[in-house]
Amino acid sequence: MGVIAWLVLGLLAGAIAKAVLPGRDPGGCVGTTVIGIAGAFLGGWLSARLLDRPVERHFFDLATWGSAVAGALVLLIAYRLLFGNSRD
Repeated sequence: MGVIAWLVLGLLAGAIAKAVLPGRDPGGCVGTTVIGIAGAFLGGWLSARLLDRPVERHFFDLATWGSAVAGALVLLIAYRLLFGNSRD
């Protein structure tokens, strides 16, 4: 799977992570999108390295989507913990 596919997957993973964790994000919609893209890369990399399950083969693979959404959720939670009170 190429970089463009990971970017699209990241955009969608960020949207799914935002739907799972609704609320006010410190970075807004753009921040959530960037977190989704970074989470897709992070989730794919961690899945390949730690779980020995490379996910870069197919765009419609369930493991690819699961790792991308999980990575986006982890980064979104970390981002909210670090910068969550900046908009109060």
